[in-house]
Amino acid sequence: MLKSNGMAQTIKQWPESDRPREKLLEKGAETLSDAELLAIILRTGEASTGQSAVDHGRELMARFETFRSLEGASLQELCAIKGIGPAKAAQIKAVLEIAKRYSEEPIQQGEQFRSSRDVFQHYREHLGSQKKELFYVLLLDGKNRKIKDVRISEGSLTSSLVHPREVFNPVIRESAAAVILVHNHPSGDPTPSQEDLEITRRLREVGEVMGVRVLDHIVVGKGRYVSFVDDGYW
Repeated sequence: MLKSNGMAQTIKQWPESDRPREKLLEKGAETLSDAELLAIILRTGEASTGQSAVDHGRELMARFETFRSLEGASLQELCAIKGIGPAKAAQIKAVLEIAKRYSEEPIQQGEQFRSSRDVFQHYREHLGSQKKELFYVLLLDGKNRKIKDVRISEGSLTSSLVHPREVFNPVIRESAAAVILVHNHPSGDPTPSQEDLEITRRLREVGEVMGVRVLDHIVVGKGRYVSFVDDGYW
């Protein structure tokens, strides 16, 4: 918004009905645009350039398009935008992490997994936004209740990274009766690779020898997943 002399106005000079914070208080958060919501988090603009917090919010959304993409941006990428320094970048990352944790549906110790979707909902926010592959084994008791989840490896899945010894050591230690294998595809496409299929086959064979049920292997992508059981991969 500009004054008649061409200088940019600060948000405090805007009519109250146009100010993001006052608009939220009067009409509700759902009436605000993405840029206006970010402006409330950023609080202030850049005095030297006359840019308001809303201007910064608009520039962020123009650059990253969605909050999910913004959440995946590095601090360096955020700070590369004019007017966004380390403090503002930290504010953005903090509020998006809060949103991510709020949207998770974690299964607590002792709660029962009833379907592959339960597993996906438990891991979707944590794994869906990762830029590298993480492999977890979910340890269950005889009634499919969670004992704990254990991270086995980080990096592109290979038989050397996901060795049966690394997977079944915690199974023995925790006296688990069954496991669910879980990993993510940073590409966003959860379609299992040939390596995924081979690793799963090996782990199932070891589980049979040890008397431990390998119930499923869930591959998490961006907003979707593949269940080896539900989708016919075994």
